[in-house]
Amino acid sequence: MNMFTRKMRMLTAVVLDEDKDKVVKMLLEKGVLDFVHLNALDKDQMKKLSTHKVTMNSQILSDYRVRLEGFFRQSGENLPLLTADDLEKLPDLDTDELRRYLDKFSSSLQDVRNRQQSVNQRLLLEEEMLKYLNEKKGEYIETHVGSVQSRKDDFLNRLSPLGAVTIEDGDNIVVLSLRRDGSKIEEILDKFSFVENPDAKAQNRGSEGVKRELENRIAKDRESLGNLRLEFKDRIDERKDELERYWKSVRLHELAESVESYFSYTKNTTLFSGWVPLDSADEIIDSIKSITNGRCILDIREPEDVERSRIPVSIKSPAFLRPFEHLVNNYGIPEYGSINPTPFTAVAYILMFMLMFADFGQGFVLLLVAIIGKSWYKKHPMAKDGLISRYLCSLLLYLGPASMIGGLLFGSTFGYQIIPALWFDYHGVVNGHGGNGFVNDVYDILGISIKFGIAVISLGLVLNWINLVRKKRYFELIFDKYGLVGGALYAIGVYVGFAFVSSGYRSIEMPVWMSYAIVFLVILIFVKEPVHFVLLKRRGESESVSQLILNTIMESLIEILEIFSGFLANTLSFLRVAGLGIAHVSLMTAFRDMAGMTDILIFQILIMIAGNLLVIVLEGLSAGINSLRLNYYEFFTKYFTGRGLAYSPIGLSGRLRAS
Repeated sequence: MNMFTRKMRMLTAVVLDEDKDKVVKMLLEKGVLDFVHLNALDKDQMKKLSTHKVTMNSQILSDYRVRLEGFFRQSGENLPLLTADDLEKLPDLDTDELRRYLDKFSSSLQDVRNRQQSVNQRLLLEEEMLKYLNEKKGEYIETHVGSVQSRKDDFLNRLSPLGAVTIEDGDNIVVLSLRRDGSKIEEILDKFSFVENPDAKAQNRGSEGVKRELENRIAKDRESLGNLRLEFKDRIDERKDELERYWKSVRLHELAESVESYFSYTKNTTLFSGWVPLDSADEIIDSIKSITNGRCILDIREPEDVERSRIPVSIKSPAFLRPFEHLVNNYGIPEYGSINPTPFTAVAYILMFMLMFADFGQGFVLLLVAIIGKSWYKKHPMAKDGLISRYLCSLLLYLGPASMIGGLLFGSTFGYQIIPALWFDYHGVVNGHGGNGFVNDVYDILGISIKFGIAVISLGLVLNWINLVRKKRYFELIFDKYGLVGGALYAIGVYVGFAFVSSGYRSIEMPVWMSYAIVFLVILIFVKEPVHFVLLKRRGESESVSQLILNTIMESLIEILEIFSGFLANTLSFLRVAGLGIAHVSLMTAFRDMAGMTDILIFQILIMIAGNLLVIVLEGLSAGINSLRLNYYEFFTKYFTGRGLAYSPIGLSGRLRAS
């Protein structure tokens, strides 16, 4: 695992036009080059180059690919994997032939789709009527029991298109329909001289019979839908080999077209450029030389020669940290050359969740949900994410065990102390008993969360200092509010805070040198703008003296205010760690008290099951969100700017991006 973003190099290559196709295939197979346009060249050089000659419309290729992928999705099949052999066997693609094939195949499936739509519409109508029958909502349905004198078959046929359910009960005909279709139903009843049977027994018998008929129809229609889905899948499976061949061809041509869109040309040569990770650069260079038999010109530019903001960022983390890498990417892409935030985010997030949601039994439930969810998505790879998404399942694989460890530390299992606490009895302390000498009351728990917050913030500051040193931003390293000056003031503030608490909130005692240190650090804050003024003047940039004086006063006062109030707010924000933990204990205590109000064992069990489910959903969600918030707003803001450019290579397994 890299502790910093991966080192990159910019590769620019010139190859003969006759070698272009072989180079494109190799670049797609390797899939490590993040292409850039050659607009960095001099204008005179650019005049000698022509842009990529479009051989296929990329939008048309994309449309055909989406249509083909629709067939795989509807049959529940995974998309084929592209390999180097597919590149070697890549045939020419006749888009007109493919269009005719897709149109013909779609047409052959249309009759199945039409039957699916017809059955599905009928099923929805039947389920709606059954729902109203079961809920006894007579205001939405109408039931008629009676007879017609003649043309019974014609009568039944006229009712069928309106969605009415009819049965024959001896001499009677029972008609069930939705009230919104009442006017049309009444018209048919009048036309065929339908005579209502006033007998209450016949009415009740007819209602029960039509309900059974409705249930039978629903079962048959559901079975029909299942059979139609299988028929649809079978028809697609019959063409699976052809569909895979077409999809691979379309996808490979689409990728090749995307790569070539970055190429520029002279009369006989092709020129391209892109970023490649340092550990893959030699392999790419050797491959290009081998393919072209040395007939190429290669130029390597080091990242130091390029503006940092233009260098793409690649983070290489182990597979088991992917869920937390997702959290980082949601916030932003780190700057090139900075620290990889993923491992620190993983540790901080897991610890925060553990302290806020500590229960062995409830953590085990979260772990079971994760395992079941992962297994289900593995069996249904094309299924859309539900309320419990793939990503959430991956995250719960870590949060469940974290909660279980917390439960062991604090002696909590479904709200009960079944297992003795390894650290202290959280429930006992919150409820006024169970202290162990180190943690005796709620204030001690609040103190733990404050100390945890100080550790997280301090780590963020140290990471920021490392980043600033690597970026050679020494001015910010010294004077910034998250630099050495801000960090020193925060350390003094922490000392003062603990000194005040240890005195029983009566006085603050600190060494004399610390007072001088505070004065010195405040002076440095006021010196920041004059030093910045001198640095700007050396670079040929300057501002007026009046502007300097104004900036020195205003910026320094604001900086001091932000340091003192900001760090205090950041630290106190970690009280939510204790707050959520205390709320979790309080809720479980409340449900235990409710269960104790009844002597009936089954009611006690039901109350505790309902309470635990409610706590798992609400408290688990709250703990997850607050852990995310503390990472984003209290931890990331100390060292993570999120202004990086994502590394997006084009390869067989990669996604296309706008060029």
